[in-house]
Amino acid sequence: MRAARLIKMVLLLQSRPSMTGAELARELEVSERTVTRDAQALIEAGVPVYADRGRTGGYRLVGGYRTRLTGLARGEAEALFLSGVPGALREMGLEDAASAARLKVSAALLPSVRDAARTAAQRFHLDAPAWFSEPRAPELLPAVADAVWDDRRITARYRRGAAEVERALEPYGLVLKAGVWYLCARVPEAGTFRVYRIDRFTAVDGGGDRFGRDEGFDLPGFWEERAEEFARSILRAEVVVRVSPTGVRRLPYVVDPASVREALSAGGPPDDTGWVTLTLAVESEEVAHTQFLGLGPEVEILSPAPLRARFAGDTARLAALYDRPHP
Repeated sequence: MRAARLIKMVLLLQSRPSMTGAELARELEVSERTVTRDAQALIEAGVPVYADRGRTGGYRLVGGYRTRLTGLARGEAEALFLSGVPGALREMGLEDAASAARLKVSAALLPSVRDAARTAAQRFHLDAPAWFSEPRAPELLPAVADAVWDDRRITARYRRGAAEVERALEPYGLVLKAGVWYLCARVPEAGTFRVYRIDRFTAVDGGGDRFGRDEGFDLPGFWEERAEEFARSILRAEVVVRVSPTGVRRLPYVVDPASVREALSAGGPPDDTGWVTLTLAVESEEVAHTQFLGLGPEVEILSPAPLRARFAGDTARLAALYDRPHP
């Protein structure tokens, strides 16, 4: 346990110019007193850790000290090879670079773990797009990816409705969601971060100057927040339904799961037959009609009245179809 912590401490110091005792304690999940003892243990073992005293002091490695990768365990090596998603790397134009990096890492590994790339590929494969779809990588994705990696401003033209808009952007990160590529970028003139679908870009000029990246920008956190905002923004209508126990189990598969959770927490207890009455946020009556058709007789639409009338018409047509003798 301590040996693994000491190795992690060396790697942390190797990756940064210096770190305070508080920063190391937070990363290692120990007390600052333990950090002090660990630093002393490394010094006694011959690792050149230097401690700057005082309120602004910290720890750093001196003499260009570098550790080697030969201490990787099999699980760590396999996880390293899993970190690259082949399809996404290929679409961004990074397949050759990733292949070269994997070869260099393999050469540095102990012989006992050099087959990690093969064993990882045999046991895990990521196929991101949804079923029954044929995603195509946007033609301009490699140009956008180059700008993201190089922190270089771009000028992009993109479709917004029937019009085309040109915008200067600072590209911070790429997100691949269900086979669709998105760019998370800062708009300098507005000072805000926004999300753009790259397949809507019609032109990209990646020859801009470099921008100073906000190191506090958290791409996963930003995406999660914006994705939730987007999901909520399109739920502009409400329907009231009665749902059977079977329907409740299937409900999150046909409408927004967050909307289902909120409706269930706000709804009353089941009636004598086990059915519950829920008020659900939906995108529109048209979309709700398509969604709730998937629940068949496990749901009853109570309101709005036009939607209930539409389901009544569907039911009558189905009854007419199935009342006839089999051809």
